[in-house]
Amino acid sequence: MLVLSRQRDESIMIGDNIVVTIVDIRGDKVRLGINAPSEIPVHRQEVYEAIQRENLRASRLEPGDTQGIGRLAGRGPANGQPAPHNRPTDGPRR
Repeated sequence: MLVLSRQRDESIMIGDNIVVTIVDIRGDKVRLGINAPSEIPVHRQEVYEAIQRENLRASRLEPGDTQGIGRLAGRGPANGQPAPHNRPTDGPRR
């Protein structure tokens, strides 16, 4: 692990396009500003771990586990209504 010392308003670069800036220091808390391209997700570690757990759980679903989802949303074949579509019915929108 690389350990760097920085003061408030100082930054570090990660690669060519990620800048991490020390925004504030109060007691034992440090506020960071992170400037990264939008295609690079940035999460707190606990949020990242929760996303990974949920993705793993979702990947383990069996086909029968999703039965009834349409009924929960109040639409679809369960209530006799066709599933909605997103096509305009009166010609092109302007």
